Amino acid sequence: MEADFSGWATKSGLKCADGLTIMEDAFKHNDKLKVPLVWQHQHNGVSNVLGHVMLENRKGGVYAHAFFNDTEDGIHAKKMVAHGDIDSMSIFANNLTKRNNQVFHGNIREVSLVLAGANPGARIENVYIQHGDDLDVVDGEGVITTGLSLEHADAAADEPEGAEVANEDTDSSDKTVKDILDSMTDEQRGATNFIAEEAVKKALEDAQKNSEDSSVEQDVLLDGEEILEHINREIEKGFTEMHNIFENGGQSNGGELRHSLSTEDQAATFNALKRSSSAKDYLENLAHAGTYGINSIDLLFPDAKTIENSPTVISRRVEWVDKVLGGVNRRPFSKIKSVQADLTAPEARARGYVKGNEKVDEVIALLKRTTGPTTIYKKQKLDRDDIIDITDFDVVAWLKWEIRYMIDEEIARAILIGDGRSAASPDKIKDPAGSNDGNGIRSILHDDQLYAHNVVLPANIDVKSRIKEIAKSRRFYRGSGTPSLYTTDAEITDMLLLEDNIGRRLYETEAALASALRVKEIIPVEVLADEVQLLGIIVNLVDYTVGTNKGGELTFFQDFDIDFNQEKYLMETRASGALTVPKSALVIKRQQGTAATPAAPSFNGTTNTITIPATTGVDYLVNGTVKPAGPVVITADALVEAEAKDTYYFPAGSTTQWNFTYTA
Repeated sequence: MEADFSGWATKSGLKCADGLTIMEDAFKHNDKLKVPLVWQHQHNGVSNVLGHVMLENRKGGVYAHAFFNDTEDGIHAKKMVAHGDIDSMSIFANNLTKRNNQVFHGNIREVSLVLAGANPGARIENVYIQHGDDLDVVDGEGVITTGLSLEHADAAADEPEGAEVANEDTDSSDKTVKDILDSMTDEQRGATNFIAEEAVKKALEDAQKNSEDSSVEQDVLLDGEEILEHINREIEKGFTEMHNIFENGGQSNGGELRHSLSTEDQAATFNALKRSSSAKDYLENLAHAGTYGINSIDLLFPDAKTIENSPTVISRRVEWVDKVLGGVNRRPFSKIKSVQADLTAPEARARGYVKGNEKVDEVIALLKRTTGPTTIYKKQKLDRDDIIDITDFDVVAWLKWEIRYMIDEEIARAILIGDGRSAASPDKIKDPAGSNDGNGIRSILHDDQLYAHNVVLPANIDVKSRIKEIAKSRRFYRGSGTPSLYTTDAEITDMLLLEDNIGRRLYETEAALASALRVKEIIPVEVLADEVQLLGIIVNLVDYTVGTNKGGELTFFQDFDIDFNQEKYLMETRASGALTVPKSALVIKRQQGTAATPAAPSFNGTTNTITIPATTGVDYLVNGTVKPAGPVVITADALVEAEAKDTYYFPAGSTTQWNFTYTA
């Protein structure tokens, strides 16, 4: 049985939109596997199954040999592929395994014909990842689109012999020039204008040579149909002999673009030719305006094209979202209860015995709290007319990706710091914070001291001292294993740029800085910048539990509104979340203060004078000594450092050191 078409189902080495890379032989075990061929990954009817695909693992990815069935939809799809209307494939896979953003394993469950490849390069949609120590297993499902066009069976040398797609060649030998013009794009018709004008001019010259009377009007009137036939012949010749108009520096034959007919010649010729009905129809396809060159030359310019096949996303950095959602502990029930026995109270200690005295019973204090679920959703809709009219990319698939992309970020944000909306907002994701009982996602930032220990540093603490205090705060940590530090990129940069007195970096790498802070890794989280006093959160998210009842998992719904002709989309989950281990997180804050940005001192090399600026909330130290605002004459190289005064702080990224060279 010969394949109807073939092509790459997925390619290895392609970096996906979310940073994942499909590795060589990731689907090796699917070699020679037979899977369904479906339409647009739809499963709402038996007619969506168009045939089947035989998978072949090759160097470079997985190759697909597709066979259409004899159903009405299968035959229809076969004709669309043969005609070139559909040229992209996509795969649905599950049980994906990844390590360090590289996909090493998965099971291909189906291959789908899609309207358009989503990206030039692979994209994985609707993937939900659960992390282990260094091995991450995808619990959910993924749609992987490579953006590569499928091939007719006879289009590539590596296709199986005999695998062909019936392709009907169109016989254009009986087309008239008018038929060709009617089928042209605006750009092609614009190029034809130039040829037509030359043909009209030549036809007039020939007609005048054959006439006893030199009157242009009379010559044309004698045989308008003959003139039209001559024009057709000249244009047909132009189609076979025409070269790129923009070759030779934009010149035509002879090194120049011929001028259009004069206004008088145009008027005489067109008035005459319009007397013929066929000539009139033809001339309606031509535009004659201007006095030289190519009329409406802008029609020859190519249409603007988008760089990508789908909109480029303007968003926050979201690499941290995968680490948060993949790191939490998931439970198959939505109401979470945690019970702790407090053994730190004096009543729980063991006691010494004195002969003759009564022994005292131990008292253990039990602590309990419960967290119930809340609903989190994102809803969108599209007019069906717009879906049909957008042909450059699959807008529905892209919208589904956007919904999942944003809801994942919102859930991860709620876990770390809450959603940031006011308590009165109807859109707020419920956060019971430190209350003993409540429903929602408990944010670590606002949780009770029993679970998230607050480490409050002075407002004006400098970066070097901040590192020391964060490392010291680890004595309060009672969570599992080695935690990670979630902070802002600006905070990480400030710590990495620390130098000693001779300009050497104190921490060459993020790994070295993480070791000094006593954390496993440092993860930049852009949204943490919204909390001005927050410097970072130290936590191992295995101690944070997310609970969902069966049916409340992250679910996608799609419906059609027949009254408004709209497709509506909804993704939602009903879940709870809370830290369940006491002292399993450290929330590093600075005291509330006023921001102060240090101004740079100026320097006069001729007089070796540094001018210290007067900046509110800032002290300037010259070689370790505080100096008042004004001139300071140096007698050797000097280091000027800015320090925040009490109740002031420097925003992350502020420049606080300046070196000045003494001129002898």
